Amino acid sequence: MMQLYKSKFKSKSFILMTCLYVVLMSVAIFWSDIKALFTGDDEAQQIAIVNDTSADLSGIFVSNGDMAFTQDEQDVAALEEQVKDGKLDAIVTIQDEGGQLHAEIATFTPLKLNDQTTLSSLLQYAGQHYAVQQLSLSSEQAAQIMAAQTTISTKNLNEASAGGKSEEEKQSGLWVSYGIGILIYFFISTFLSMITTEIASEKGSRAMEMLLASVKPATHFKAKIAGVLLLAMTQMGIIAIAFLLYAKFAKNGVIWDTAATIIQELSISYVMYAIVFLLLTIVLYLIVGALFGSLVSKVEEAGQVLMPAMMVTLIGFYVMLSGIGNPDTLLIKIFSYIPFTSGMVMPMRIGATDIGGMVPLLSLGILIATIVVVYLFSLSFYKRSVLTYSTGGVIQKIKTVLKVTT
Repeated sequence: MMQLYKSKFKSKSFILMTCLYVVLMSVAIFWSDIKALFTGDDEAQQIAIVNDTSADLSGIFVSNGDMAFTQDEQDVAALEEQVKDGKLDAIVTIQDEGGQLHAEIATFTPLKLNDQTTLSSLLQYAGQHYAVQQLSLSSEQAAQIMAAQTTISTKNLNEASAGGKSEEEKQSGLWVSYGIGILIYFFISTFLSMITTEIASEKGSRAMEMLLASVKPATHFKAKIAGVLLLAMTQMGIIAIAFLLYAKFAKNGVIWDTAATIIQELSISYVMYAIVFLLLTIVLYLIVGALFGSLVSKVEEAGQVLMPAMMVTLIGFYVMLSGIGNPDTLLIKIFSYIPFTSGMVMPMRIGATDIGGMVPLLSLGILIATIVVVYLFSLSFYKRSVLTYSTGGVIQKIKTVLKVTT
């Protein structure tokens, strides 16, 4: 086990993959700064406001780094010439039509999508502000209306399901579950392939025959799984440490504060369930990967036997993504009980829905029972298949092993 761990830990593939994960995380965290490197030199859009109403809208159209507004312009013809000459990027003409604002945006070169969206949002807000002003209210009353927010509380009349999660708790659980699902998908993709190709390479080079002369197949099987699992946990630890360092020291600790706020919304039981489902799902796939590695006769055939497991993982990943919009669908409920996908889907149900305590326990029990059954079957089959060489597809290889060894 330790020999495999040390050799893989020092391998270029593991180092590069770990660095790649850290780089991707760095890009996600510093995306705004990276984006600024490419767009930071862009000048602010020069926009002229022609206000043909009696309302004061200057407090809405405030210049910033993206847009520079020129207020109270009247000579539209002169402004249009400036747009054509490139001195202005857009003219916004605001008029009253039937008590409602009507805005026309005139450009020579169409605005960028982000600028167009921002400007449209400002105009929508200006329309609401204008409608309030038509009611002849004082500035304080108008400000109170525009800033009004509804306080929402929930009351569950079903005593059996009392103590449901708040919206904030569900949102936090949803996004944390999304992150866990991504972790499971990438770790399975990496380490499932690693354990399969590792066994396949030993078998293809005939090194397996020499190894099994001094080590029992069962011991070899367990060592491969334990070694790769330890390697996966090491990579998780490195990524976690890198994230904590970024969160604490990058962007003046804003990420740390945001993460702390999200964690405060999560229960201890959810965190425990998420960790257990993460580790057990990886263990299940590693057992399957070791079995697949014993079926092939050379490394080139590893991709063929890995395809079914990767397809199941991909299906579970997309089902998990579908739950971002609505985690209460029947599809989510079904896949939260399937052992090969429950690790990605059940944490979402635990964190983002109101389910009973028996639901995650049942899913976890099914997962553990599946691991035990798959482990015992794979261990028994591994002893017979690891030194059996055959050709054909996966089904044909299994038939050959059963035929030769029975």
